[in-house]
Amino acid sequence: MKGNVSRTGLRITTILVSMVVGMAAVILCCCIFLFLNRYRSAMVQSARTTSAQAVSQVSNTVGNYLNDMNQAMELVERSMSESADSRDKLLSAFLNFRPDVVAVTSYSIEGTLLDCWATKREPREQIFQNLSFDLERARASEGPYMTAPHVTTLFEGYYPWVVTMTAPLSGEGEAAWVSLDLSFSGISSYINNVSIGQRGYCFLMDKDGGIVYHPQQQLLYAGLKKEDTASLAGMEDGAYADDTVIYCITGVAGSDWRVVGVSYVDELVNRNVWEMLRLSVLLAAVVLAAALLTSWLLSSLLGRPLQGLAAAMESFETDADRFTYRPVGGTREVQELSDSFGHMVLRIQQLMSTVREEEVNLRKTELKALQAQINPHFLYNTLDSIAWMCEQGRNADAVKMVHALARLFRISISKGHELIPIAKEIEHAESYLQIQKYRYKNQFTYTFDVDPECLDYYCNKITLQPIIENAINHGLDLLVEEGEIRVKVCQEEADIVFFVQDNGVGMSQEQLRSILQHDPRDRTGIGIKNVNDRLKIYFGGRYGLRITSEPDVGTCVEIRMPKIREGDYEAK
Repeated sequence: MKGNVSRTGLRITTILVSMVVGMAAVILCCCIFLFLNRYRSAMVQSARTTSAQAVSQVSNTVGNYLNDMNQAMELVERSMSESADSRDKLLSAFLNFRPDVVAVTSYSIEGTLLDCWATKREPREQIFQNLSFDLERARASEGPYMTAPHVTTLFEGYYPWVVTMTAPLSGEGEAAWVSLDLSFSGISSYINNVSIGQRGYCFLMDKDGGIVYHPQQQLLYAGLKKEDTASLAGMEDGAYADDTVIYCITGVAGSDWRVVGVSYVDELVNRNVWEMLRLSVLLAAVVLAAALLTSWLLSSLLGRPLQGLAAAMESFETDADRFTYRPVGGTREVQELSDSFGHMVLRIQQLMSTVREEEVNLRKTELKALQAQINPHFLYNTLDSIAWMCEQGRNADAVKMVHALARLFRISISKGHELIPIAKEIEHAESYLQIQKYRYKNQFTYTFDVDPECLDYYCNKITLQPIIENAINHGLDLLVEEGEIRVKVCQEEADIVFFVQDNGVGMSQEQLRSILQHDPRDRTGIGIKNVNDRLKIYFGGRYGLRITSEPDVGTCVEIRMPKIREGDYEAK
């Protein structure tokens, strides 16, 4: 019948694809072109400018530092040509005037320390390694030379970070060289505080690519960071960029030191975020206007028939049983949708009727499962044990066993309710354990540790008995020594947690993985899988069983369920 209905009107897909795709293509092309063009030009220009400015400032500062050190060395050299008293007075005044000078030292032609001038400090009596003076380098240098920053080892308990300048002396005195130790902490602090972007930095290297000072020297020494100084040493002064890093190199006047600035391309994107955001907002407004125009056109074509179809769906949702659908008209797509909805209504009504019948059958099946919860073999063995006790004259034990069996049956029935108080569930488990203890002739003991505040909460009935039965049959039955079962009930925030622990033979990992799988041959009452499934169906996936076991040690079953009070559920 559906195939005989004629279709008229325009297709929505034709209108939608033609308008939306056309406008979206133009807008996206404009956005991509403007974004890439602006981003690339801003990234390159900003990176080069920022790096060059930072490196230039560092180069000027380090150059001033070295120039100041040269002037100080000239003053020290002149003072060395004076008499001893005049020299000492000049150097003492010089040290007072220049607190950044750590020490002035003189050395013999053999490299022996002759004199040391320092403010309020005396050199060590025995210096194992003097890092401020290198005899081989001093002999190889024709003029003054300067060391890389290092720690001075001249004094006891005082190890400042210094740069040493050593110059030869041409006088006839005993001293052949004089050295000036100047504090490097000011320059190092300045370099440490220089940043290019959030992660960019500057460092000093010599003409051969050796690191003079790096703000992350500890990472370099530890091997956690590397600098390709060999390649940088072969580059001329200037800026060099690759896909991720920009290097800016500038020499330091009056030395062979070079300042290297390192910045990262990805950080420079943030500098143009706000400008790109404004552009994006403008483009979004254009897209929104186009979307509004499209919506208005579609509304005029689809609004009324779709409203009628929506009203029909609402009526069906309110009363699906007595609902009678009348098809709506409109475009071809709306007519097809209307027909499909009509077929769906008929199908759903048929399915609802089928579900009702299946629910009746399911209730019958559940009733049979509930009636079969007590294992017939368990009942037979229990009655057989009672008969044996009567024959042996153990009437008192037989009476206790009959009472325990009666309590077990009464609680199992529970007037047809699925949820019972935890106190009843504990009583049910204890009755079961009493019966089993008689049957197994006291081969095991059991204890209960129950939080009294948990007793009034509700739980699924016959939750503990299958777990305890499994512990006895598979954990304690094969045990040579006396077995033990411990049952604990406690609260954990909004949950009630049962623990059933035994000292039996335990289980392997393969057994643990398969124990919750259904096995038609399972003879353990309603079965552990049944307990786990009921908990998840009633309370959700986060509740149920968690089993831990170790061979020859024992097994612990954790049963978790929410706190439920009487009246918080509907009787099943």
